Parts: sequence; structure tokens; C-alpha cells
Amino acid sequence: MTRHVLVPMDDSEPARAALEHALEWVPSDRLTVVHAVDDLEADYGSVVAGDDEPEFFADVRALADEYDEAVETAVVTGSGPADAILEYAAEESVDAIVMGSEGKAGVSRVLLGSVAEAVTRRAEIPVTIVP
Repeated sequence: MTRHVLVPMDDSEPARAALEHALEWVPSDRLTVVHAVDDLEADYGSVVAGDDEPEFFADVRALADEYDEAVETAVVTGSGPADAILEYAAEESVDAIVMGSEGKAGVSRVLLGSVAEAVTRRAEIPVTIVP
């Protein structure tokens, strides 16, 4: 059985820490890094699925190379980042999610970023939160 692990990514330190954790500690046959973009943000010219990818994906690939691992990348859109992440996970038969505790916007909740909280609360698969 192939184990597919998903790492949501923005250009933040917690997201990078989550990717490093997944590369080092989470066994997988397939590792996918996604950048989730809100539909509203996409409508105003942000990176959109199918268009140019974010510049930090080059750093993602370089880090995966350091661990001698292959990584897939994707940009996904949805009614919010959590929705986009969960929809992708369901569509692609993801087995586990590894994500940072907060994103680029910083802490929007006392202990856990709102996207990480929403994904953890609503996911039907294991979610690992990395500080």
C-alpha cells in the first residue's frame, strides 16, 4: 500500500519545519507539498492552480533533495485554505497531513493557527502539527 503524505506550505518557518519533519520522520511513498490559495485571493491575481507556482517551491525541492526524497508540488484553491487542503486530501487519497502550527500570517488563535485548527478539527485522516 502506498502511503501518501500531504504537507501544506506557505513561505513560513513553521511550514518549513513541518516539511523537514515529514521528510525525516514520516515514512511515505509519496510526499506532496501544496500551497492553498483562497478563491477570493486567487481572483485578485495571486498564484492560481495551473499558473506559475510560488517561488518558495524551489526551496521545497532543494530541501527534499537534501533528504534524497522526491516531492510533488501543487497549488490548490478553495473557499478557504483549510477547505482547499481537505478537498485535495480527499481527492488524492492522502493518508496523513503534516503541517505547521501557524502560517505566514502569524498566530490568529491563542495556541494554534486558524488553518491548522480547522484542518485538525475536520480531517478524517491523521494530522501532525509541528511547531
